[in-house]
Amino acid sequence: MAEGSPKDGNGSKESDSSNEGGLWSGIKTLLFGDGESTTLRQELEEALDEYDEDEQDDSASPPAKGDLSAIERQMVRNLLHFSEHTVDDVAVPRADIIAIEEKASFADLAALFAEAGHSRIPVYRDTLDTIVGMVHIRDAFAILAGKAPVPDTLEPLIRQPLYVPESMGALDLLAEMRAKRTHLAIVLDEYSGTEGLLTFEDLVEEIVGDVEDEHDDAPEAMLVPLAGGLWEADARAELDDVAEEIDEKLGDIEEDVDTLGGLAFIIAGRVPEPGEILDHEQSGWKLEILASDGRRVTRLRLHPPVEKVLDEED
Repeated sequence: MAEGSPKDGNGSKESDSSNEGGLWSGIKTLLFGDGESTTLRQELEEALDEYDEDEQDDSASPPAKGDLSAIERQMVRNLLHFSEHTVDDVAVPRADIIAIEEKASFADLAALFAEAGHSRIPVYRDTLDTIVGMVHIRDAFAILAGKAPVPDTLEPLIRQPLYVPESMGALDLLAEMRAKRTHLAIVLDEYSGTEGLLTFEDLVEEIVGDVEDEHDDAPEAMLVPLAGGLWEADARAELDDVAEEIDEKLGDIEEDVDTLGGLAFIIAGRVPEPGEILDHEQSGWKLEILASDGRRVTRLRLHPPVEKVLDEED
């Protein structure tokens, strides 16, 4: 009898049964996946959560030398979830794009650079849905310094950005921007219209957090509570945040809009003018337009439903 072979019939049956179970287990794993297995991503997240809990329980103890700081752990978390985002999740929405018309003069371009404080300005033809390129401020330096003649048109200064679908992964775009050394992308919707804009800095900030420089204005609160249940709001405020902070019904909308400004546009059917008051029927709230630049609403005041005011007075 060979070494390691079963000594009796029962042993042989146990062996066959074991092999059969292993085979069935393998088939189940192949078809349905191994429910008990964990990914490296999950293991890292669990380790970070456990570390945070231990740190809270023993906050008096100094961290071990060379250990990850709180901000480093947050960056690792951001990185773990970065690949889950599409460019549409991160992009600056269409309503917030600052661009210049293709037929504008160089003087208009210089004034817009000074006003916007951006290093890259998209150039469009007729409407934002036809963005033909961008101008980088470095290409304007020689002209502004008087070392190059002022061009008759913007055409000599126009560079090509990337054009990407809104469904593209943020990580894929980051890799493409690095490979092509292009730091601005125009995000297109399913009809090839302009959905938004994304810079290399926007993607990096998803990992490291907001990067402010000495030229950035101090951040303002998007939603500011006022007396009498009123709220003053930046039109860029996300409807998800409005629903969470003010009234969940304000975020209940079938149309594909993400911001208060977009909601005002949908209700009015156009860009509403300052002084107009719009009714949001689903919630009973009224949207008073405080400021608009003709192309978009920039600031609003939210008036609560009458019953809400009465409840608060009672």
